[in-house]
Amino acid sequence: MIAHLCAGEYFPSIPLSAALGRPVAEQDRLADVVVASAPPVAGSREAWMFADWDEYLLAPRDLPPYAAAPGTDMPEIFHLAVRLHPADRALRPLEWTEIAERLARAAGLTVPGVEQACRWVALQAQPGRLDLVANLIRGDGIWAPQPHPLPRALRQECRRLEADLGLVPAQPQGGCRPLTAKQPGPRPAPQQRPADQSPPAVAARLATLVCQLTDEATGPLAAVRGMVEQTAYQLAELPHAYGPEAGHRLEWIARRLHGIQQDLDATAAGLPGHQQRADTAARLPLQPPAAPSPHCR
Repeated sequence: MIAHLCAGEYFPSIPLSAALGRPVAEQDRLADVVVASAPPVAGSREAWMFADWDEYLLAPRDLPPYAAAPGTDMPEIFHLAVRLHPADRALRPLEWTEIAERLARAAGLTVPGVEQACRWVALQAQPGRLDLVANLIRGDGIWAPQPHPLPRALRQECRRLEADLGLVPAQPQGGCRPLTAKQPGPRPAPQQRPADQSPPAVAARLATLVCQLTDEATGPLAAVRGMVEQTAYQLAELPHAYGPEAGHRLEWIARRLHGIQQDLDATAAGLPGHQQRADTAARLPLQPPAAPSPHCR
């Protein structure tokens, strides 16, 4: 289990969106991913939507007196992300709840016996990941004191959670390898034949590189174009007004990328070695061109 302290924010919508791993709307319901929250409020939170959680975490900002950060103008929204080892078992909801509550205590968000505590919510929306989002201004308007150093306190609690829940430890028992451990020696560099630096050979290698860049199945330009198109589709489905407009612009960007691919293909077709390039472009790894010989002009 590895805990990552994310950068503080002034608005909880940013870490809440990061916890979900997707864009969100105000009407999204989070009941199926919220595993713990505190302090309790009147009524049930089962029907709360994204906007309700956002307002809940922002509310302490208006408490009198307004709590200033200790020493510096720090943002009050706290975000902690915890990831399990890929080999860990699937945890039950109550186990995720226990992890959230113990990490909240370790971070100083809740203190046993103290009635005024921070508002926080824990979301388990992505496989093997828990996000803890809180407002560091307590219910009495005072900035919550956190343990120092905070990363060490969180690491220690993660090690205890690993032991208590039978999880894969982030660091094996005994720490790092001893300094006397035998280290493998460096491998000898493989001998390579000098590349042909004649103008036709150099042009053929460059043509092969261009073809690999524009390959529709494995080329990086096609991959980037696919990501842009997918983002455009997702933005077009957002209920906000800016979504379809941004999605439309990305669709045009994808079209321009496709035009660049076609222009590069046409340029490569005019270089020497066209037949050899067509046979080998899919087999050769993408490599930068060799440095030209000083005698090759």
